[in-house]
Amino acid sequence: MVSIISETEWLETPLGQNVLEHERAIFDAAVVDLFGFNAVQLGLPGVDLLRQCRIPHRFNASADQGTLRCDFSQLPLATGSIDLLLLPHVLEFAGNPHQVLRDAERALVPEGHLVISGFNPVSLWGVRHSLCKRGSYPWHGRFIPLMRMKDWLALLGLEVVAGRMACYAPPCRNGRWLKRMEWMDRAGDRWWPMMGGVYFLVAKKRVAGMRLIRPQWGSRSIAQALMPRPRPTQKEFQKVSDE
Repeated sequence: MVSIISETEWLETPLGQNVLEHERAIFDAAVVDLFGFNAVQLGLPGVDLLRQCRIPHRFNASADQGTLRCDFSQLPLATGSIDLLLLPHVLEFAGNPHQVLRDAERALVPEGHLVISGFNPVSLWGVRHSLCKRGSYPWHGRFIPLMRMKDWLALLGLEVVAGRMACYAPPCRNGRWLKRMEWMDRAGDRWWPMMGGVYFLVAKKRVAGMRLIRPQWGSRSIAQALMPRPRPTQKEFQKVSDE
């Protein structure tokens, strides 16, 4: 059997479609209530993971496809210009994942959000990965442990505000076996919550010393400024003008 190499080909297999189905649902739920002006998805150019996003300006960036073609470690994005950035399985296949994260943090606005998905090495997927690290996608990638990913985010000032797991069933190639193993996906969150084949993290960019300044609506000075004042009558206005 010829091994499948590319990401696009793998996503068309029963296993790839199964993963994609789970990921679409989770990304949809993660982005639907996030707001701003600009949202960018890095990678997976053939899959729209921003379809439920309400941010008006949305585009996809990839190495050789999409609206923006670029190197993920040197994003051609202005500092502090992106409100939402998606990294679906980008870091485990990047030559320098630290630099990709650093540049992603640079591009985010303060309080902007970063949504990451990654393959979990502490799972049945991790076992398969340890036995087959060459050739076919995604097994040639570097699976990054969840706790290490959280440490990297914390060092960059990105606070994890949400997360979950998915794809608890074994990574079977056969579609019929995947159907038989669906009960593991339904029971995974309850019985083995940290053993999902894929993890998701939502992180928010925190800026030290920054806080929103709101007016003190109850203060006396603001109350006096907002208090309506009577307008002078025509006679009073004429008298003031004559003086």
